[in-house]
Formats: sequence, structure tokens, C-alpha cells
Amino acid sequence: MAVVHPSAPSATIEIAGTAWPVYKLEALAAGLVVGLILALVTGSPQIAVLAAAAIGATRWIVGLLATRRQAPRAARVFGTR
Repeated sequence: MAVVHPSAPSATIEIAGTAWPVYKLEALAAGLVVGLILALVTGSPQIAVLAAAAIGATRWIVGLLATRRQAPRAARVFGTR
């Protein structure tokens, strides 16, 4: 069962007892969609995988930076949220 916790600085979804930040799931979904579309359009799995990895990694990093920017300074220093 998935549970959304939007009150945190970064919204999370609980999957199998583990809280996943939404930006990570968005990055995985974006990479999968881009990979499938490019594989169908170009017929080249190499291009599809490369582009999907680039899109997924970019979304992951942007989400991470946005989440860290929202977190209070003390939480980042001491590793708590």
C-alpha cells in the first residue's frame, strides 16, 4: 500500500514500509517513459537507454537540490529532518 506524506519538506510515498521521496519516483517514471518512447521511435536501444538515464539523473538531481534547499540548515548539519 502506498501512503503520501505531503507535510514533510519533500513529499514522500511509503512503499513496503520505506518512505520514498516523490522526486525519486518521478525520475524513475520519466526515465522509463523516455526510454520506451525513444526505443519505439528510433529503434536504437543504445540511444534510448542513454537519453533515459540522462533524463532520470537530471530529474533526480534537481529534486534533491530542491529538497535540500527547503530543509532547515540545522537539519542538514545534524542529519535530521
